[in-house]
Amino acid sequence: MAPRVLVSDKLSETAVQIFRDRGIEVDFLPDIGKDKEKLAEIIGQYDGLAIRSATKVTEKLLQRADKLKVIGRAGIGVDNVDIPAASKRGVIVMNTPFGNSVTTAEHAIAMMFAVARQLPEASASTHAGKWEKNRFMGTELFNKTLGVIGAGNIGGIVCDRALGLHMKVIAYDPFLSEERAKAMGVQKVELDELLKRADFITLHVPLTDKTRNILSRENLAKTKKGVRIINCARGGLVDEEALAEALKSGHVAGAGLDVFAVEPANENVLFGLPNVVCTPHLGASTAEAQENVALQVAEQMSDYLLTGAVANALNMPSVTAEEAAVMGPWIKLAGHLGDFAGQLTDEPIRAINVLYDGLAAEMNLKALDCAVIAGVMKSANPDVNMVSAPIVARERGIQLSTTTQGKSGVFDGYIKLTVVTDKRERSVAGTVFSDGKPRFIQIKGITIDAEVGEHMLYTTNEDVPGIIGLLGNTMGKNGVNIANFTLGRSGAGQDAIALLYLDQQIDPKVVETLRNTGMFRQVRPMRFEV
Repeated sequence: MAPRVLVSDKLSETAVQIFRDRGIEVDFLPDIGKDKEKLAEIIGQYDGLAIRSATKVTEKLLQRADKLKVIGRAGIGVDNVDIPAASKRGVIVMNTPFGNSVTTAEHAIAMMFAVARQLPEASASTHAGKWEKNRFMGTELFNKTLGVIGAGNIGGIVCDRALGLHMKVIAYDPFLSEERAKAMGVQKVELDELLKRADFITLHVPLTDKTRNILSRENLAKTKKGVRIINCARGGLVDEEALAEALKSGHVAGAGLDVFAVEPANENVLFGLPNVVCTPHLGASTAEAQENVALQVAEQMSDYLLTGAVANALNMPSVTAEEAAVMGPWIKLAGHLGDFAGQLTDEPIRAINVLYDGLAAEMNLKALDCAVIAGVMKSANPDVNMVSAPIVARERGIQLSTTTQGKSGVFDGYIKLTVVTDKRERSVAGTVFSDGKPRFIQIKGITIDAEVGEHMLYTTNEDVPGIIGLLGNTMGKNGVNIANFTLGRSGAGQDAIALLYLDQQIDPKVVETLRNTGMFRQVRPMRFEV
């Protein structure tokens, strides 16, 4: 019997026809996604669900989706899908991460022009029958310095377009290598230098704990007087209250915003300011982009339902059904190793080197490589997945090398990851025990045996007495329970490490307390999806 797909949001007729041409039964009900009760009544009939942003795929809805195998999101954002709930029910969640990159980049460039030349205000004034030619004195983009925060996929396109406008482009991106920056024709700088030099600043980073309020009150104060700021990435990257004050004072000459901390933004402190251009999250809103992502998601879902091929999956590796049963725990291990290295690495990564030993060397290395890279890139880009991660890494000039070897030790197999930057090499190794659980077995060349937990704390120090007591007492005084405590050292009085598996997320104040003791070289809270 042919697979059956429900299209519950507005999708182009061409995309719907792709399903039909591939032999898939499709019901095109573009308004049903807004009717939770009706959608819940019929979802159990379908193998696939194609959506945009209107349909909310909740755990409650998934409980009614007995046949559902795949959810396809025409676009990149999947905030409207409960991915953990889908994973538990074996439902693949796909997105289309690159279909609207050009459109979003073009919107940022358009916002720069609009802010520089005060186009919305000038248009409104002229429509009102005024002829205020002297009121709207603009500024050229030519020869101005553009500071790009985040030079990945979309940011890279903005850099290219800005260079075409003969702007001077500087970029801040911890994952941008010097070689990649030179190839792009931009100058790589630190954030403080970008803030100091840029005439225009445009943001192209995801919203993470590291990037939230990256343009804070303090950082806005560091900017050049008369700077113009563009945000077409994510709300929450800019302190809106502080930006409003900087605009009113004249320190910031103008701003163009397509995204806001709270959306839909029915009211905002920036609304009504004369030097602010606002749009309602239109970055991906072009006919071409909407068509591209619709066609892409139809092709991806059809491929999976008919052949089992998986592309751009957020919760499943690109492996065959036969491989999945054996490789599942090893893929999880590879992701944990990458995530460990990524959370510890703040500087640009030049290379990712992976050693596969014994049993691991006999597996689908491409899938394991993708899991490693996705783990490494995850802390900088939460939207990255096992399919898009190699592309993102390649765009940033990161070199990947893999080595295989026969069983060399006590373990049937293991994976060792080494991340190389200009300043250091960082290595971590792990294996999968007979119970199917991944374990860390080596960090910085130091042998350990550590279970992977959701909340962990990693410390490094000189091997001296009192470290165990200091860690235990600090956790106890602050109500943090330790589930597991693993120690290792390279030798008496030499380098030592500790890895604590905690029952809850550690408060930043506790981390700062440990750092202030002066006993540790490094104190890092870590989090893993287990």
